[in-house]
Amino acid sequence: MSRKNLRTGFTTGTSATAASKAAILSIIKQSRTDKVSVSLPRNKTIIIPISSCKFQNDSARCSVIKDGGDDPDVTHGAEIIADLSLNDSIGMIQIDGGEGVGIVTKPGLGLEINKPAINPVPKKMIDENIKSVAGDILTQRGIKVIISVPKGRELGPKTDNPRIGIMGGISILGTSGIVIPFSTASYAASIRQNIDVALAMNDDTLVLSTGGRSEEFARKIVSLPDHCFVQMGDFSGYTLQQCAKKSVKKAYVVGFIGKLAKMAAGVKQTHVKGSKVDMSFLAELATKCNADADLVSNIRKANTARHVSEIVKEGNIDGFFDMICKEVHRHMRQHSEGVVPLEIILFDFDGSILARSEK
Repeated sequence: MSRKNLRTGFTTGTSATAASKAAILSIIKQSRTDKVSVSLPRNKTIIIPISSCKFQNDSARCSVIKDGGDDPDVTHGAEIIADLSLNDSIGMIQIDGGEGVGIVTKPGLGLEINKPAINPVPKKMIDENIKSVAGDILTQRGIKVIISVPKGRELGPKTDNPRIGIMGGISILGTSGIVIPFSTASYAASIRQNIDVALAMNDDTLVLSTGGRSEEFARKIVSLPDHCFVQMGDFSGYTLQQCAKKSVKKAYVVGFIGKLAKMAAGVKQTHVKGSKVDMSFLAELATKCNADADLVSNIRKANTARHVSEIVKEGNIDGFFDMICKEVHRHMRQHSEGVVPLEIILFDFDGSILARSEK
C-alpha cells in the first residue's frame, strides 16, 4: 500500500532495540554512538538517532526518543532507555524491564504474569540486533539489558494498560517495528488508493486485513498479487463501504480475535482507544454455543479477547469461533450494502485458522 503522504514512526520496541544496540556498540568501540541501523521483522531496516549515550568498559546507558510519526500516540516523545552490562553468564542475553515498564497482572496478553510487559517481537529484535554486533563478546561474557521509561508510570494510565492489567507503566510493543498511522484521515485516503490500484490492475478480489501479521498469514493461503492486499487497520466499516462503492467483486476479511470480536459486535472503527471488546456479547455467543454457566461467567469476566480465546479452547466450546465469523460476515455485508461477497478468516496467533466463514 502506498503511504507516501503519511509520516511513519517507530515503536517502543524499535526504540528499546536501538538503545540496546547503541549501548553494546559503545562498549565495543569505547566511543559515543550517535545513530544505529536496526534490523526489523520482515527483513527491513531503519536508522534511529540516539538521544543520549554514556559508557564504561563493561556497561553503557543509551536512550532513544520514541517517534510515533503521524499516529496519535501517548508514547510519542517518550525517552526509552537501555542499561546494558556485561556479566559472567557466558553466551546469554537477558532482557528485563525497569522503571516505567508496566508489569503484567492479568492473563490473556500472551505474556507471563508478574513479568515486565515486553512483548515477544521486541525481545527477539533486541536479542538479534545485539548478537549481530556483539562478535566474540558472547563467547566470553553474558549480557543483561534493562529497558526503562522515565515517564512510563505517568503515561501508563493514559493508555488502556490499566484496564487490561498492565500496571505501573507502558508496554514495550510492536510486531513490525514501524508505526503506521491508523487513526488519520490520510490513512482512509490510502485505503481508497489501494483499492483503486487493485481495480486499475484488473483485479477485483481483495484481502482486507487488520494489520501486518494477519496479512502475512493470509498471504500463505490466498494467492493474489501484492496490490490486492489492503491493510484496513481499524477502519473495517469504511473499507467495506469503499469496496461496495468501487464495485469490488469479492473480499476476504482476515484478522485475530481482538479486532474480529469487535467487528462481530457491530463496531465499525476498532481502534483500541475508540472501542472495547464487549465481553457480555461474547458471553452471549458462548451461551448460544451451549457453553456451561461457569465458562460463560469466565468469558464475561475475561481480561482480553485473547483471554476469551484461551477460555474457549480450554473449555472446548464448539462452534464459538465459527459464530464470531458468522457475525462478522453479517455486519460486514451490511457495511457493504450487501453487494460484496465476503469470506471471513479468523486466525490464531500462530497463523493457524480458528474459523472460516462459508465462501
